This record gives sequence, structure tokens and C-alpha cells, in this order.
Amino acid sequence: MSPPKHEYYETLGVPRSATPDELRKAYRRLARKHHPDLNPGDKAAEERFKNVQEAYDVLNDPKKRKMYDQYGFYSESGFAGAGQDGGPNAGTPPNMDFSGFDFSDFVGGGAGGGRHAETGGGFRDIFSQFFSGRGGATQEADAEKGGDLEYVMDIDFWQAIKGTQARLNITRYDVCGTCHGSGSTGAGEVTCPQCKGTGHVNQMAGAMRFNLTCPRCNGSGKLRNSCPTCGGDGRVARTETVEVRIPPGARNGSRLRVPGKGNAGTRGAAPGDLYITTKVEEHPFFHRDGDNIEIKVPVAVWEAALGAKIEVPTIDGRTLLKIPHGTKNGQRFRLREKGVQGSRSGERGDQIVEVLVEAPDPRDERTRELLGQLRDLHHDEDPRAELWSKV
Repeated sequence: MSPPKHEYYETLGVPRSATPDELRKAYRRLARKHHPDLNPGDKAAEERFKNVQEAYDVLNDPKKRKMYDQYGFYSESGFAGAGQDGGPNAGTPPNMDFSGFDFSDFVGGGAGGGRHAETGGGFRDIFSQFFSGRGGATQEADAEKGGDLEYVMDIDFWQAIKGTQARLNITRYDVCGTCHGSGSTGAGEVTCPQCKGTGHVNQMAGAMRFNLTCPRCNGSGKLRNSCPTCGGDGRVARTETVEVRIPPGARNGSRLRVPGKGNAGTRGAAPGDLYITTKVEEHPFFHRDGDNIEIKVPVAVWEAALGAKIEVPTIDGRTLLKIPHGTKNGQRFRLREKGVQGSRSGERGDQIVEVLVEAPDPRDERTRELLGQLRDLHHDEDPRAELWSKV
């Protein structure tokens, strides 16, 4: 069994003692940061997202986390005995005690080779059962909570600001309508003829006898007729339309939770949740910074020099902004509570207006004459004097 490519706790940036809530917060933060739809074309971000998803899937499941903490890895196939505590044979499959046994008879040729052939499979078949997952009958019978789903939804600037109702088509595993999640037709269940209902079979390998999980019934002792619709899984893939409410003030990368709309659980377990990450389109001239709105507004030279009251656009419509005389290019002004209403705080941000002073186009003689008079009037002033003083 090969070790994981990365250390799960390190991947999520949490200590080994992290609580489920700490794991969930770390996962959501990293999933938003590295989601492929928010990092288009970034293969490194896509790989990090997969690692984060894998780490959370293991550490968020108590059984998987226990195995990972004890053995340093997790495998879907697992092996019988994983999770046993203490003892000289901790971590080995049940009913297998190799202490004091001489394996030399089963290695290479000679008498050992003949004995291997007589037992009909020997160690190769026995070990393949232990480590191929066929011993996992108990795990198969356990109900498991459904997995969560992640979707990215594109919304425009105004939908994020004002909020909206949207429809999203998702494909998820739902409870099979034929067997109602049981995976069986409910009829024709019979005693397994191979193990005679015990769930275990004996197999010899040389002088050793192994008590193994029955490969035919997976340890249940019964054979059932699998549901023809879902093939015994109890779930079927289904595409459905989900109504999603985007609250006012949603940001780029905001994550919304729709309870119970993830994949259905097995054996009647609770379904997972649906998480939707919003991807907000940029506006032509409004730029959002948190709950503040930033905008660049052009003003004429005479408005900046003499002062003026100008109309500027806001997300609520037009409003007046007073430009004081002597305003410089790039100067910023604040319009209180003209920004976005925070989805959590409920308080509105501000709008920041940056002034861009535009020079007039001297297309006629009169304009050129007036600009020349202005130049002559201020000929002794050097606008770059401060710059030269610092060179």
C-alpha cells in the first residue's frame, strides 16, 4: 500500500487535533481559493484543489480519519483489522497469527511448491482477498452520509449587488425510486450456499488454516436479488433544477449552502449538501472592493480649478459631488453609505470617487488664445518644481 502523495493535515493547514468545525472552515477557505473555475487555466491551482478535496474527504469521515491517523494512509479497499488497537498483531487481519510460523516452505520450489499447488491457490489468493477489499463486508453494510457537491454559478454585477433568484441544473445521486435506497428487490433472499449462512469460509495454505470472509455474500450470509434499476447501489444519477437565492451583497467567490441537495446517502443515511460558489462579472466602470464601490470620474480643467458640483453615478442612481477649487488629478472623494450593503453586517459601504482632470482640446482659435493667456499668466510657476527638488 503506497503512502499518500501529501500529508492531509498539512494540506488543510490544521493541527492533527483539529475539530470537525475547524476542518470544515479550512476546507471552505482553500476550496474557494483554488477552485478551477476561479483560476481558469491554472493547472497548479487545479491540482491543489484536488488535494484539498481528497484531504477533506478523508479527515471529515470519522472512520477514514481513524485509519489515516493510525496507519498514515487511507485506502477505499482498506483491510480487515484496520482500526484495531494495541496487541502484537494490531493492524493484521483477524484470525491471522503468523508468530512462530516458518514461511520457508512456501517460498521458491521444492516441497513447498508442491504443497502450494495442492491447496488450490494458497497465499496468493488468501492475501489478495485481505488486501483487495473483499474482507470489507461490514463497511459495505454500513450506511454512509452522502457526499457534498460543488458548483460554480456565474452572476452579473447587479445580481450580486441586489440579490436574485436563480435556477441551477445539477446532476446528483438520488435515492432509487424502485428499491427506495435498499439496493434490493426485497424478494428471493436465500442463505448463501458457499458459507451456509455463516458469512465465513475456511481456506488452507499448507499447514495453516484461515478463516476468511465469504467472497460470494461478502460476509452477510445471505444472497439477495439486486435492484435492476440501481444495480444494488440504492442510488441513481439524476439531473434536477434547484432554486437558489443569491442574497444582496454577494461577492466574487462567496459560497452558498443548499442543505440536503448533495448526493444521497447509502442505506438511508442523510444526503450531503450542495455548495455554490459565485463568480461575479466585472462592471464597465464600477469596481467593487469589499463593500466599497470605486469609480473614476473625468472632470474639466475649469471644474477642478474653480470648483464645481458635478453629478456622478452610484449603484442607487445619480448623486451630487462637490469638487473644491484647486482639485488635483487623481484626488479621491468619499460618498458615505453609497456602497454595497454587506450580506452579513447589514451595513453599507462607501463609494470612492477618483477625479481624472482632462485637458480641453484646443480645436478653435479662441480656445488656444485663452490657454495661451493662462500660460502667460502663470509663466513663473513650474508644476515640476517639487519633483526636481527631490532628484
